[in-house]
Amino acid sequence: MSELFDEQWMKKYQAEWNKDGEFKQQLKKIQFSSVIGYGFPDEARPRGCIIVENGEAIEAGVYNGENLGWDLRAKKNHWLDWLSREVGKTSIGLAWSTGKLLFVEGDYKELIKDPDMSFSLIKSFSVMGRTQ
Repeated sequence: MSELFDEQWMKKYQAEWNKDGEFKQQLKKIQFSSVIGYGFPDEARPRGCIIVENGEAIEAGVYNGENLGWDLRAKKNHWLDWLSREVGKTSIGLAWSTGKLLFVEGDYKELIKDPDMSFSLIKSFSVMGRTQ
């Protein structure tokens, strides 16, 4: 069984990302390209990352020092909770404002102001949830 954000888990996340046509199209529409890291707040580096070009996840795996545009961190129990249910803008905002979801790289305040980007962030949690 794969562990959250390990190589196998990240590859499954990449596959789920690319299977979701609505998600990919939304990201392509806004020409989203970035490297996104995921991990835990008590660790110096993210555990996994996904590389996105124009909405498509082209690579995913363990983090190997890639230059991150976004680095999201939370305790394992919070990740597992969010991945087990549908989350919305309010629950993500609450998680950020209470420090449960940390943006080590990337600007949450700017992201949430953009409806296309906030939709994509929320949708990414649903996509992640399909890896469970």
